[in-house]
Amino acid sequence: MQRATTFLPVSPQELDGQPDFVFVNGDAYVDHPSFAAAIISRVLESYGFSVAMLCQPDWRTTDDFKRFGRPHLGFLVCAGNIDSMVAHYTAAKKRRSDDYYSPGGKAGKRPDRATIVYCNRIRESYGDVPIIIGGLEASLRRAAHYDYWQDVVRRSVLVDSRADLLLYGMGERAVVRVAELLQKGVPVKKIRDVRGTAYLAAKGDKIAFSPARGFDVDGAPKGYSYDELKQDKRLYAKAFCQQYQNNDPISGKTIIEYYDDKMLVINPPQPPLERDELDALYALPFVRDVHPMYDKDGGVPAIREVKFSITHNRGCFGGCNFCAIAFHQGRAVRSRSIESCVEEARLLTTFPDFKGYIHDVGGPTANFRMPACEKQREKGVCPGKRCLFPKPCPNLRVDHTEYIELLEQLERLPKVKKVFIRSGIRFDYMMADPSDAFFHKLVRDHVSGQLKVAPEHCASNALRMMGKPDVAVYDAFRKKYAALCRECGKEQYLVPYLMSSHPGCTMDDAARLALYTKKIGLDPEQVQDFYPTPGTASTVMYYTGLDPFTGEKVYTARDYREKQLQRALLQWRRPENREKIREAMRYCTPAGRRDLTELLGGKTAGRPAMSGSDRHGAQKSHQKKRRSSKKPR
Repeated sequence: MQRATTFLPVSPQELDGQPDFVFVNGDAYVDHPSFAAAIISRVLESYGFSVAMLCQPDWRTTDDFKRFGRPHLGFLVCAGNIDSMVAHYTAAKKRRSDDYYSPGGKAGKRPDRATIVYCNRIRESYGDVPIIIGGLEASLRRAAHYDYWQDVVRRSVLVDSRADLLLYGMGERAVVRVAELLQKGVPVKKIRDVRGTAYLAAKGDKIAFSPARGFDVDGAPKGYSYDELKQDKRLYAKAFCQQYQNNDPISGKTIIEYYDDKMLVINPPQPPLERDELDALYALPFVRDVHPMYDKDGGVPAIREVKFSITHNRGCFGGCNFCAIAFHQGRAVRSRSIESCVEEARLLTTFPDFKGYIHDVGGPTANFRMPACEKQREKGVCPGKRCLFPKPCPNLRVDHTEYIELLEQLERLPKVKKVFIRSGIRFDYMMADPSDAFFHKLVRDHVSGQLKVAPEHCASNALRMMGKPDVAVYDAFRKKYAALCRECGKEQYLVPYLMSSHPGCTMDDAARLALYTKKIGLDPEQVQDFYPTPGTASTVMYYTGLDPFTGEKVYTARDYREKQLQRALLQWRRPENREKIREAMRYCTPAGRRDLTELLGGKTAGRPAMSGSDRHGAQKSHQKKRRSSKKPR
C-alpha cells in the first residue's frame, strides 16, 4: 500500500489533452478513501481512464463547467458525501451556517439540489454530452421520493436532472463497466444492462435482458406511475416496500416507474465487493489529504475525523428504519482482510502529523465483519425479515473473534499508542454474543473517555417503528458496561444518541423518555429531532402515516410546535423549557400528565445518585448533531 504524491488534475494546465471524464463534485476535493469522489476517480484511474476534478464549481454560470473543455467520454456528477439539502438545512428547515465538506467549513459553496443544478449547467454548456450521476444524493433519490423540504413527492432525480444514466449504491463496478462501454463507442442511451444503474426509456420499450450480467425481468414487480405515487400515499408506501425488498443483488428484481411517455428502469443492484476486491480498492494510491488549494481557507473539516481512521467494512444488517445505509450500501455486510487494515495503519504511522492514535476502526456498524448468516451468500438477505429486530434471528452468527484479532494486530504496530472505536457499535449484537471477550476488550482498550451508542428511545412503540430493540437490551448493556468499567478501574461514560418525534412517538412516549433520562442520570445537551430524508422507511412513515412493511397506521408528529415540545422534554432540566413542559401536558393522556408533573415537581436542578460509569457522564454529554446517516460513503 502506497500513498500517492499527486492529486488528480484540477486545472487544464495539469492535463495532457482532454480528460476522459470530468468529475463534478459538490464537496471540496479531498483525496481520501472516506470520500466517494476520491474512490470513484481513483478506481477509474486504475483502469487507465483520465479524470479531471471539478470540485464545487460556481453553478451560477457555465464558465467553470467549461474549464476542461468537452471530455472524451462524459461528465460524472456527484452532489457530495451527503445530500445537498441535508448539508444546507437542519431538521427544522433552518439554513445551516456551516458545511463540514467545504473549505473552512463555510456554507454556500454548493447549490440546493446540487445534482440537478450541475447537470443543467453541463447541458447548457455541451448539449448532448453523456452525463452520469451518482453518489448518495442520486442513489437515495433514484425513484420517486418524498421531499421533506418541499413537502411533496418529487420525480426521480434522473428525470429532473436530464442526465443519461444514474449509478446507485457503491458504484465502483458500475462506473468501470459504463466507462468501458463508452470507450468502445457504445452510445450512453444504449447502456441498459449494467447492474446498479437506472435509465430512462420510451414507454413500452423492451427492458434489458442479460443472463451474462446475472439478471432478467422474470417476476419483476408491477410498476407504478409517478402521477399515482404523488397522489396515493398508500400506493407510495407500497412502492417503497417494493424497492426495499428488491435492493438485494441476489433476489432483487428490476423496478419500473412511469413518467408520461417515459419509463424509469432501475436495474438490480451490483453484488457487494468481496474481501479481495475491497483490499485492492483500499490499496489504491490516495494522497489521503485535502488539496493544498484550500490551505488558505484553513482546510476542510471533514478530514479531521477520518484521516487517521480505518474503514474495515461495508453494509449493515441492522436495518434501522431511519437510516439510509440499507438502501445505499445494502444489508449484505462485507469486510476487508486484517492484513489490508494493518497495512493501511502502517501507512498512517508514516505521516508526519500522526500522533500515535488511530481514531476509529469502524464503518457503518463497527462490530460487523461478516454476513449475518451463511444463507445470505447464496440466497441474499431475507426480504421480509430483519436480522436483529425485534430479536436476533436464530440463524444470526454472532462472533467478534476476527474483529478482536484485527484490533490486537493494529495495537502491536510500532508507533501506535492507542486504537479507538468511535463509529457505531451495535450494542444488541454485542449482547447476543455468548462470549464477553470483545466487551471486555472494548471497555479496557478502545474507549476514549466516552462510548457513543444509539438506543434512540425507551418507549416500545417508538422503538418498534424505529426498528430498534427493546430498551431492556440497552439497560442490560449499560449496566454491564458500568460494571466492566469499574472492574477495569476506568472512569468512562456512555453517550446514548436519543431521537425525538420519530414516527410512532407520541407526547406520552416523549414524557416516558424524559423520565427515563432522569432515572439513568442523563443530561443530553443536544437531541436529534427526527429528520425525514430520502431513502428511509421512517421518512415514508412521516409522509404517509403508514408503516410501509405492514400497512398499519402510524402516529406522526408533523406539527412544528409539537416537535419542539418533544425535544424540550428531553432537555427538561433547562429552566427555559419548563413552560414548554406545561404546554406538552395538554397533548398527553392522564398518565403522561402525571409523568410530566413528576418532572416539574422533582428537584430539576439536581441529579439522582449515580455510581461509577453508569453516570453517562455527570458532565454534559456533548453529542454532535447527526445528519442523515452515519459515514454515508
